[in-house]
Amino acid sequence: MYQRRKTIVARVGNIEIGGDNPIRIQSMATVDTNDTEGCVAQAKRIIDAGGELVRFTTQGTREAENMKNISARLKADGYQTPLVADVHFTAHTADVAALYCEKVRINPGNYVDPGRTFKHLEYTDEEYAAELQKIERQLVPFINICKEHHTAVRIGVNHGSLSDRIMSRYGDTPEGIVESCMEFLRIFRREQFNDVVISIKASNTVVMVTTVRLLVQTMDREDMHYPLHLGVTEAGEGEDGRIKSAVGIGALLTEGIGDTIRVSLSEEPECEIPVARKLVDMIPECTRLREEAEASIQDDTITLNLDAPDYETLQLKAAMAVGGLLIDRKATKLIITSSTSQTSPTSLTSLADAILQAARIKFTKTEYISCPGCGRTLYNLQETIARIKAATKDLVGLKIGIMGCIVNGPGEMADADYGYVGAGRGKISLYRAKECVEKNIPEAEAVDKLLELIRNDRKS
Repeated sequence: MYQRRKTIVARVGNIEIGGDNPIRIQSMATVDTNDTEGCVAQAKRIIDAGGELVRFTTQGTREAENMKNISARLKADGYQTPLVADVHFTAHTADVAALYCEKVRINPGNYVDPGRTFKHLEYTDEEYAAELQKIERQLVPFINICKEHHTAVRIGVNHGSLSDRIMSRYGDTPEGIVESCMEFLRIFRREQFNDVVISIKASNTVVMVTTVRLLVQTMDREDMHYPLHLGVTEAGEGEDGRIKSAVGIGALLTEGIGDTIRVSLSEEPECEIPVARKLVDMIPECTRLREEAEASIQDDTITLNLDAPDYETLQLKAAMAVGGLLIDRKATKLIITSSTSQTSPTSLTSLADAILQAARIKFTKTEYISCPGCGRTLYNLQETIARIKAATKDLVGLKIGIMGCIVNGPGEMADADYGYVGAGRGKISLYRAKECVEKNIPEAEAVDKLLELIRNDRKS
């Protein structure tokens, strides 16, 4: 039976998150935050589709300052939806954004710690404590600004952007990801600031689900009950992006975890909203299906018989119902049957294989780790994904990361075989695993260079 985890309530502008409030749905703009007209138009499309929060990247104070203009234009046109500023690397930008936005997202991996270099650092306990004091000195003035302006905060940890400090002490582990969050959260609690939402995201669904569960246990142990934002970052597009999101987000929703969600697709941001809405609306049914599927597991196999009004809904329902069971390895085989139109034995087998791949059990096709894009994206993301997919779709088991910028790029695709990362305007860097093998390639040449790198490696 579905029972949602009880949390305190965080107020974000004119809405509340957590407690008995509905699970909120959100998305993120992909246009340059300095483009007021483009941002307003895209925000309206997101809101009109049902988005309840809209996030914008704010790379620096110029973008943070322009949030004032974006907000004013939207309010003048009757749109009161809370706006969220996304901050990386420059803590002062968060101070500015807090003046103009209803919520500011900060990333513990790069808020005070320098950008990661994947180097191992040695700290004595005293030196490590000094690093935490440095975080507190930077964070408390920001908290005071947020208190004064009634600005909420999201502490958003990404698996792909953990600091070298955290990685050196805890390794690339769920414990390290959780501690990265808790270091910040403990400061917020000491400062008696409660309009806080927490998120822990990863492109790997097993890492994401395992780590969020551990975070909940850790917060409960320390008597913290903050609302949670859920998402599988860099999920991709099309069927793959929807299934991966439904496996990860759905696994937690059916356990009663989650107060706001974003389905991250490498598509137009308004396309994310109806997918997220379906996931929320299907929680009771998928919770029941999960329980029934678990009770009927035989010979390491889940057999799922489903009906749905359309094929996309069937995909989401199937992935959400069994995602948690597969992540927990209650079974490693899946059979889906359905009388839904647009289904055939072949399509249902393909769907089962896609769900097993999303749960990291069985790889039957090329794996793409592609970000949804934002104002930091430095090239035409959707067009590039299509070109790379067309050329590599038959390379079963190969993992390719396609990332708009360096914020999560090298980290989130750390287990990928190859990476294609925006390095500057019109410039691309190519990676083999974590190693950057070519820097600042002109965009027009970069896809061909990536394919040449893959071909040469496969010959050797």
